[in-house]
Amino acid sequence: MAKLTEEQLKEKYANLNVYEQKYFDAGYTLVAGIDEAGRGPLAGPVAAAACILDPNYPILGLDDSKKLSEKKREALFVEIKEHALAYSVVTMDAGVIDEINILEATKKAMRQCVKELEEKGYKPQALLVDAVKLDGTGIYVEPIIKGDAKSNSIAAASVLAKVTRDHLMEKYDEEFPGYGFAKHKGYGTKDHYAAIREKGMCPIHRRTFLKVIH
Repeated sequence: MAKLTEEQLKEKYANLNVYEQKYFDAGYTLVAGIDEAGRGPLAGPVAAAACILDPNYPILGLDDSKKLSEKKREALFVEIKEHALAYSVVTMDAGVIDEINILEATKKAMRQCVKELEEKGYKPQALLVDAVKLDGTGIYVEPIIKGDAKSNSIAAASVLAKVTRDHLMEKYDEEFPGYGFAKHKGYGTKDHYAAIREKGMCPIHRRTFLKVIH
């Protein structure tokens, strides 16, 4: 894939700032993007992130984290943490997921992210959320389908959530060797299923995702 020039990156940033700009034009100053990582895996937590970008510091190259290389995600992860106005990342472990289901665990993590932004003194005036109809925050929510590819704030949250979760899964790989968590990050690959059949489930497996293993 051809590397974008700085002008192209600036143009892309402007295109992905349409939702944020709509709120800025209406007088809002704190617009948070929210996304999650890890709804589909068989093991590990789901991670949610909320991010309020600094409109005076464009972070170029933001996109849906799944479209970015690991190297690019890691670089953006550092830049976002250094230059965003505020951010928060919350994880919900397999036990919570099994207890209240993956969607509710995701929403719980997202609501906690918003609460943490408020505690840092950055209460959002609007929330741009990737696809999820988030209730219970008391803040106006705009769900955006494929929002991580349409909004810089959501894209930034997607990078924060994915990289945080990937790092956690690498640590779990050391704690629970033999499952390949560092490689597949808990997703249902052929090797992962084979390891479960051989070794059984470990404490970070989602029991409700693995009711039947033949």
